[in-house]
Amino acid sequence: MSATVVGAGAGAVLALTWVALGFWAFVLVAVAMLVGAAVGRIADGRLDVMAVADAFRGRRSSS
Repeated sequence: MSATVVGAGAGAVLALTWVALGFWAFVLVAVAMLVGAAVGRIADGRLDVMAVADAFRGRRSSS
């Protein structure tokens, strides 16, 4: 599946959630999708948690 198809599917899910259940359900679903995507990237090894934590602390790396 291409990133375009996945993005369109995610947008459709969010739009239908907003229409059917309202704004706060939309926000909850969006946050759950972001958490799920982050967990998936960590599991795949494509997200370095320590680098993200350092970025939030203001420490940057040029490498």
